[in-house]
Amino acid sequence: MIHQGFGLIEVYTGDGKGKTTASLGLTLRAVGAGKKVGIIFFDKGGDNYSERHSLKEKLGGMVDFVVTGRDRRDKTTGQFDFSITDEDKTEARRGLEEARKFFVNGHSLIILDEFNTVAALGLISEQEAINFLNEKPPHTELVLTGRHALPAILEKADLITEMKMVKHYYYQGVKAREGLDF
Repeated sequence: MIHQGFGLIEVYTGDGKGKTTASLGLTLRAVGAGKKVGIIFFDKGGDNYSERHSLKEKLGGMVDFVVTGRDRRDKTTGQFDFSITDEDKTEARRGLEEARKFFVNGHSLIILDEFNTVAALGLISEQEAINFLNEKPPHTELVLTGRHALPAILEKADLITEMKMVKHYYYQGVKAREGLDF
């Protein structure tokens, strides 16, 4: 059933840039409207993401967030580790448990950053993902970001936005830039 208030499931997916950025914009909008917001950063361990500094230092107390996953960026080379370990799976499940706490604590908007990716990679099973979505309280808005959203997740969604890469500076040799890309 479609609600006129909060309570929908939004999916931001695709191979283009901007999924996390769009969800953070929605976070700012919800905070401005006095809503309680929670964010789970799935599979984004370490201290490589500038948006967390803003959430903590500038919006401290207005947005609750939890970071899961190991630090995949090598501090010396900047190379990204794409391997999947048991620790990754444990951390993804911890993210689900932390999100359930947001359900209990009455958050109006919950951003599950990289949820689609952790489900697509099997860090959580498709069934675990769907079971979690089925637990969503009726007036909690969920935003799921990440590439490769599973068909079962798309089926549950009320809104799907696909970010499409048309051209990206990475392919011209520009490396990820702090403050713009992470």
